[in-house]
Amino acid sequence: MTSELHSVRLLALPVPLWQQSQEHSDELIREFMLIASDEGAKAHDVPARLLALVEQLTANYGAISEENEQRLAGAAAAGEDSIDLVYEVPRELEGAVAHLGQMLDEADVFCRHGKHLLTLATPEPQVEFRRWFLDEFTRQLSGESPTPWPVWSAERRPS
Repeated sequence: MTSELHSVRLLALPVPLWQQSQEHSDELIREFMLIASDEGAKAHDVPARLLALVEQLTANYGAISEENEQRLAGAAAAGEDSIDLVYEVPRELEGAVAHLGQMLDEADVFCRHGKHLLTLATPEPQVEFRRWFLDEFTRQLSGESPTPWPVWSAERRPS
């Protein structure tokens, strides 16, 4: 990667919610790998497309998140409630982040309508976390200031 890097700050990231989201994502990816490998399931392209996107993002940008993934795992193991993270990312990540968000939404629809799936659609608190997490990259790469999780989530709570 030769493009200029930009800082994306995730402030007051809720560690327990991140951990729940990671566990759900891991389950989803494992199940989608099984579905995608089944010749009889080729009519369902959502698992294959999501897996291809995850593979592409990991190959292109995986090194960017390694240190923060380790920090998050450490914070989870220590029982921390929240953590601040800084990612140094190229501007072109913005399009990939938007595509990932769309694919994860599509995967949730697939899970809600799929038959014989063990993995359920993403629970609402984790969907909200995912939207905040991905939106922070998009917003900040567009020049906006970071919005801490507690502020973002409080703005979306019903009055």
